[in-house]
Amino acid sequence: MNILYCGDKGIVRGVLVSILSLLMRGDENAIYNIYILTIKYEETKPFTEEAANFLDRLVKKHNKKSFVKLIDATEVFVKNLPKKNMRSYFTPASMLRLYIDKVPELAQLDRILYLDYDVVCRGDISEFYNMDLTGVEAAGVLDIYGRRWYHYHGLLKQDYMNSGVMLFNIPECIKTGMFGKAVELCAGRWMMLADQAALNKSIEKRVLVDRKYNEQEEKPRRDTVLHHFSNNFKFWPFFRVQKVKPFEVEKVHEVLGIHEYDDILNEYERLKDSVED
Repeated sequence: MNILYCGDKGIVRGVLVSILSLLMRGDENAIYNIYILTIKYEETKPFTEEAANFLDRLVKKHNKKSFVKLIDATEVFVKNLPKKNMRSYFTPASMLRLYIDKVPELAQLDRILYLDYDVVCRGDISEFYNMDLTGVEAAGVLDIYGRRWYHYHGLLKQDYMNSGVMLFNIPECIKTGMFGKAVELCAGRWMMLADQAALNKSIEKRVLVDRKYNEQEEKPRRDTVLHHFSNNFKFWPFFRVQKVKPFEVEKVHEVLGIHEYDDILNEYERLKDSVED
């Protein structure tokens, strides 16, 4: 399975938890080809080689054919800056998934599953990963908030995908120029949640899958396969944005009341010093 994470040094802890969840809850026989795109740009500190090398050794203990490969996409990024969205809520490195077609190691792949650094695996993702993508650019799950406000194929049709979990059919995306269109949008127009908006505007041929493959509520459901610790809106006793990430162990326990990942988080606590300098 080809898996992609994108970001700077700030995602290291989350990627460790996410990879541990794949190893501990996913198919025990799976081979994971994990790619991490990063950049070193202005004040952005890149995902470190030391952390990537440790993660590579970790996945090889699970299966010697698995690997973690860190790719520096700085040159590609600088040549195609998302100029109008460089000072958004998220760091510039969060937009690196838009450059898949410009990175040779990724452009040659058949498909790749992009995961945000705050996605935890609860079960076997093989059925989702191997789904039929004939004639489709990407597969994903409706965004729990945006689906009510953004519509791309008719006012009554819900089609706005959350971009935290997206399965890309790379040859089809390259054929349609989807990634290039998304980068052009980010370069020329400011957008809320820029990369997610750009992907939704640029993907013409999509397939929506069950929410179990990207559960965005704070607690997983019985059938959840991928649990996305995305930001949630809270309205009582006052409006606020609740932000809890899986590596924030105390918050996971006390704010969310979730303990089902304790085996993963215990392993994370044991290993976290190995990925942080």
